[in-house]
Order: sequence, then C-alpha cells, then structure tokens
Amino acid sequence: MAFRGAVITFPGSNCDRDMAVALENVSGVPALRVWHGEADLPEALDFIALPGGFSYGDYLRCGAIASRSPVMRSVIAAADRGVPVLGVCNGFQVLTEAGLLPGALMRNAELHFTCRTVPLTVENTQSLFTSGYDAGSTIMLPVAHHDGNYFADDATLDRLEGDGRVAFRYCGAVNGSQRGIAGILNDAGNVLGMMPHPERAVEPELGGTDGRILFESAIRGLVTA
Repeated sequence: MAFRGAVITFPGSNCDRDMAVALENVSGVPALRVWHGEADLPEALDFIALPGGFSYGDYLRCGAIASRSPVMRSVIAAADRGVPVLGVCNGFQVLTEAGLLPGALMRNAELHFTCRTVPLTVENTQSLFTSGYDAGSTIMLPVAHHDGNYFADDATLDRLEGDGRVAFRYCGAVNGSQRGIAGILNDAGNVLGMMPHPERAVEPELGGTDGRILFESAIRGLVTA
C-alpha cells in the first residue's frame, strides 16, 4: 500500500519542514502538511508527526496551548484507533499535555538550552518505531531544547520501566530527566514521544543516519502490515 504520513504545524513550529523532508526522504511520498486549526485530519492516514519548535511561543507551559488546538481532537482519536503518532521535542511536550503520554517535560536541570548531538541507548526494539534497532545499541541523535527534563512520579516511572515503555535513554547527563529517559511509548505502543530529533539524522550530510532507522522501521511496518 502507499504510505500516507502527515505533519502537524502549530504557530511557532520550526521543525515541521525537517520532519516532512525526512518522511519523504525515507518513504518516497510527500508528507501531507496539516495546519493546527484544521478540525479534521485527512482520511486513511498511516502516520502522524508532531514536530519540534516553540508552539505558541512556549507560553503557559511548553505544548500546553498547542494540546488544545482543534486538530488535537482528531490526533487523539486517531491514536486511540491505533494510528502511529510520533511527537519530537515540542511534539513530545504536546503529547504529555494532551494526555496521550504520562509525565511532563520540565526545565532542564541547569536551566540552559541544550543543543548538541548526544548518545542514546535503545531500550525497546519491539515497537513499530524501534524494531530496526538492536536492543541495547547506542545511537547518536541531536537534541535542542530548554524544557526536556522528563518528570513523572515513582509509580509511573516503575510502570514505564516494567512495561518496557522506555524507548530511549540518555547515556549520560543531558537535562536531568528522571532515570535518563529520552523517549517513551504509550500502552499500545503506537504513540512515541522523544526529545532527541531523529528527523535531523536521516542523511550522512546531516552528520549521521541513526534517526533514519526509526522512520524506516515505522514505514516498513506499516506498508507490510
């Protein structure tokens, strides 16, 4: 089947084009671009991406206002139907604010904007997004955030760990995230939120291709399903 992916753009998004280019680069099909004010998503979508940026200028809390945008009702409904949803950086923040993922993203521990390529450990290789990686492998992805410090209560953290829902973990100190968590999955495994940017690591010219595997895994799984 032909792959149909969509990228949501909020006021203040700045990685939406990067995400669309990455999806087209890997799938060979241009991604649909959807403005946040659209109440309905196109039918028969295979994949939805919430990109990085500073939606609504990060006012109130990062992702809080964007999580109430009209399009998010359709995103939540699609996720509940099993459509894969990827939220990167600000997109991860939106997913937690919308209740699609537990926890919250707080200010970095040192209160500095962090922008560099960091090593991550792949913790889960059983999801649609991560099946192309080797369990326990180390990958390199860029981060660029001020509010990437993942927080949840101990019971939630234990549940995430016990259910294998931690997808990626920082190899060292990056932003103060509890248990080094860099990315998590929902219960069903079709929603992934992560602070590092896989869309910025899909071509050698960008400095690495470790992010490409995530998109290849998801698209391959969807097309062959």
